[in-house]
Amino acid sequence: MLKILFHLLGAIHFGYGCYYDQVHVNVPSTSAIVTPYAGKMKYLTHLNAIMQTLYFTLALLNDLFGNNEPTPSEKPLIRRIKDILFSALAFPLSMFVGITFWGIYAIDRELILPRSLDPYFPTWLNHVMHTNIMAFILIDLLTSFRMYPRKKIGLSVLCTYMLCYMVWIHVIYFKTGSWVYPILNILNWPLRVVFYLVCLGLVCSLYSLGEKFNKLVWSKEVEQTVKSGKKK
Repeated sequence: MLKILFHLLGAIHFGYGCYYDQVHVNVPSTSAIVTPYAGKMKYLTHLNAIMQTLYFTLALLNDLFGNNEPTPSEKPLIRRIKDILFSALAFPLSMFVGITFWGIYAIDRELILPRSLDPYFPTWLNHVMHTNIMAFILIDLLTSFRMYPRKKIGLSVLCTYMLCYMVWIHVIYFKTGSWVYPILNILNWPLRVVFYLVCLGLVCSLYSLGEKFNKLVWSKEVEQTVKSGKKK
């Protein structure tokens, strides 16, 4: 029951955050900092919050209609999707968004969330999008077992997602002449490439960290699942 309530809370928490960000956070179109092109769908923060809403909704549905057993006789499709979504996207993206946002914010917040946006982007929403995403996904890792897919599959999904997002922010730049993130304005092209490679390396490292942490927390269940797979 506690697991069901936690996943319900996560779905509502991030779902409301996405709703509020989409409907009530309106930066004037005259602002030189934010281009209206593509709306909120140009920000990895918003896309990740949508991802978390989807993940916690799937986790809730799996609690109600699927199962969380380490070695079920037949793993439901919703359980398989949930496990892959957590492993390949929900965990590494949440940790990446939180770590990079607060890391850059600590160095110079003007490079990631300028003070001029404070009247439009409330503090509580900032923490929903950049702090709570890490807390919720870590709690879920500690309280719900999942089996990571083969590393090749998980990293392929993650890298494809990140590369598509990098293409997307460049489409926006060439359409509008404005970068989605202020930090990209102070980097020349060679440094931008280095920045992208560092980000890609970081998010892939976070995938591996999540996989290792999952094995550490759920070592018994992982071993049972591996043995069950070999017997089959």
